[in-house]
Amino acid sequence: MQAEDMESSMESPNLEFEYGDSDTITAELSELYSYTEEPEFALNREYFEEDFRSHARGRRWTTLTVDEQRAYVMRLLDALEVTDQDKRLKVARAILYLAQGVFDECDTEVDVLHWSRHNIFLLYDMGIFTALLELLSMEIDNSQACSSAVRKPAISLADSTELRVLLSIMYLMVETIRVQTEDDRPEWRAAREAFKNELGSPLYNGEPFALLLFTMVTKFCSMNAPHFPMKKVLLLLWKTVLFTLGGFEELQQMKVRARERLSLPPLPEDSIKVVRAMRAASPPASAMELIEQQQQQKRGRRSRRPLVKQDSLDTYNERDPFKNDDPRDEEEDPEDTDSGIEGEVDPLDRDVIIQPPPPPPPLRPSTERVNFPKGLPWAPKVREKDIEHFLETSRNKFIGFTLGNDTETLVGLPRPIHESVKTLKQHKYVSVSEIQIKKEEELLQCPLSLGEEEVEETPAEILYVGMLPNLSQYVIALLKLLLAAAPTSKAKTDSINILADVLPEEMPITVLQSMKLGIDVNRHKEIIVKAISALLLLLLKHLKLNHIYQFEIVSQHLVFANCIPLILKFFNQNIMSYISAKNSICVLDFPHCVVHEMPELTAESLEAGDNNQFCWRNLFSCINLLRILNKLTKWKHSRTMMLVVFKSAPILKRALKVKQAMMQLYVLKLLKIQTKYLGRQWRKSNMKTMSAIYQKVRHRLNDDWAYGNDIDARPWDFQAEECALRESIEKFNSRRYDMNKNGDFAPVDNCLQSVLGQHVELPEDFHYSYEMWLEREVFSQPIQWEGLLQNPPCNKRRNKDLKGIVQDFRNEVKRKIIGGAPHPKSTSGVNNIDFSGHNHPNAIVMKNQSLKN
Repeated sequence: MQAEDMESSMESPNLEFEYGDSDTITAELSELYSYTEEPEFALNREYFEEDFRSHARGRRWTTLTVDEQRAYVMRLLDALEVTDQDKRLKVARAILYLAQGVFDECDTEVDVLHWSRHNIFLLYDMGIFTALLELLSMEIDNSQACSSAVRKPAISLADSTELRVLLSIMYLMVETIRVQTEDDRPEWRAAREAFKNELGSPLYNGEPFALLLFTMVTKFCSMNAPHFPMKKVLLLLWKTVLFTLGGFEELQQMKVRARERLSLPPLPEDSIKVVRAMRAASPPASAMELIEQQQQQKRGRRSRRPLVKQDSLDTYNERDPFKNDDPRDEEEDPEDTDSGIEGEVDPLDRDVIIQPPPPPPPLRPSTERVNFPKGLPWAPKVREKDIEHFLETSRNKFIGFTLGNDTETLVGLPRPIHESVKTLKQHKYVSVSEIQIKKEEELLQCPLSLGEEEVEETPAEILYVGMLPNLSQYVIALLKLLLAAAPTSKAKTDSINILADVLPEEMPITVLQSMKLGIDVNRHKEIIVKAISALLLLLLKHLKLNHIYQFEIVSQHLVFANCIPLILKFFNQNIMSYISAKNSICVLDFPHCVVHEMPELTAESLEAGDNNQFCWRNLFSCINLLRILNKLTKWKHSRTMMLVVFKSAPILKRALKVKQAMMQLYVLKLLKIQTKYLGRQWRKSNMKTMSAIYQKVRHRLNDDWAYGNDIDARPWDFQAEECALRESIEKFNSRRYDMNKNGDFAPVDNCLQSVLGQHVELPEDFHYSYEMWLEREVFSQPIQWEGLLQNPPCNKRRNKDLKGIVQDFRNEVKRKIIGGAPHPKSTSGVNNIDFSGHNHPNAIVMKNQSLKN
């Protein structure tokens, strides 16, 4: 019984989590408001009713016709243009109440969401968003508010009232219009497309709307505007990028279309569907559980092993044709059980074993059917360079020389090598990035013959062009905010204050108020982490599809800004506690709090939190950060070594305790790329993790991740690899976005008369000593005439012709500059003016041109 209790304690529940672009619409709207802002809901309603009462005379908003509603919105729009700031704020609060769904006239949360959606499409149709954008620009440039906020010792909600109201309306509009529903009217669908194009186009001061929000982020992080409500800015920025660029499913469709345009084979599977069909594995055992398990084994527990249920990590093995059927292989290696605390023991999984879904049929057109191993969720992939490397090694071994990049010639190689190459080519995968890199190399080699590249003006391209001049500032600012919001970060006096839009004017005085504020602050930080992680992942994925070098420059800025150790620091905590954190008060969430009566809050109810098994936003943030880390390190040896140097393996292993398939997949990917550098002892002590990697991560057929000891693990040159990448990025940006490009290929005027006829600005005293300079620097220099002449019989005539040309040039220069004989002060002026050698710029021009002629 004790053993069974210990085994059940080793298990954590499977998390019923479905990854997506965002949470439910209700959750996303509720996270916009902090609990400290709750009294402002009644304030918004009060200002609306005060103005609406004089207009409608006892009628309700929900009973008005659409034309009457339009007339009232037009009246509010006109009132937004008044100069009085207080009156303008009241009108903005009335508009916010409309966007929140006129909740005082609704009985249920569904009614609030219905009227909020109706009102927001009405507000957009009347042009409210453009008016709000002008007001937002005014508030951003309000130097008086910025200077007063900088001088204040403590910043609270009151310092950002106008900004919070404007940003809340804009966020509600972007998020509500972005989400599609089945009962959308045709005019709403047209409005959604128009709004999407409007946000993604450079219509706002010549740049997309997202750039204005990026500017707010950098201004806040530079301490010039500490009163900016950063949580609302980041949420609006994330949803704007998500709306304009598209979510993960749209990205998958864009990738399919891009491969079709490049005549590439279709993707072997839909990665989103494969990940959703995966089943979570049991987490590794803890140290105390390992010791207890070893003691159980010493007391004869191993004799009962055939009666033990199979581990969920081995679920797929029963369908794996590569698994050895010898029962002796199922016994544990004695060395594995003695590996100490770092070892892993197979825990007993009490879950019902569910057979995994069969892998999707390969979509790749081929003459022969490719049979993938049963039970493995991913089709194997092979890169072109992997085939080249395999053939190069084989030719060196069997023939003694190589053929470069030739992957077709197999002469002289034994039959098994032919079969290996055939198998590798069946699984060859050419990515869009490889095609883009090859095309970029061709454009750099032949800039004139290939001509100008036609760049499609996609939303991602427009956003990248706008971000490029200040890209490093944007990346550093986002990472600063991520560091400040991380739960493992310690408060520092010089760190940025991200709590400006959550702290009340009067600090709490009771224990209940302090608990409520503590929950609000933790929730505030979690939402910031969620927004930044989702924003960075969206940018990386969309820019990678748009062009690989756009992705690489953002990745390099992230790496240079210490993004890799920052993410590892984030995971260096009790990740199970973070994912199951209950930093929310359900009765205070919007729209629940505006429809139902508020119950009395007690310390016990606040401690209990909600009944959810996990916190959706925290698990979403963890998966996003792991995906970012995978993006940064994939195929980058130097960055993989950073994972090894920062000792990421134990940190990532602890993250495997979360029983969620998608999160475990990206943890296992990060462990896979560094296993060959961790040594044989680590692999022997972590065979369960190695087995999980084999079953869940895509295979590269000639990758020796499970057994190789890479010699590059010892001497690794981080700088050389990153500098080579940086050089390629700079060439790409210079060729594609430099306004002064093709300066080296500008036409040169080689006509003597045309060059001499050009007006040259010369100093007033140049003609005093120009003859002396010509004599010393041009005429007296030895010229190897024989090297210039190819026909010996004509030497005398050619010498005469060349000397005549030089004399003609001398006379022409004299005539152009001074119009005749030398100046009488020409000899005395030499002592006063130094034209020797390379000092005078015009002298250099004259010398170079004379030598050329």
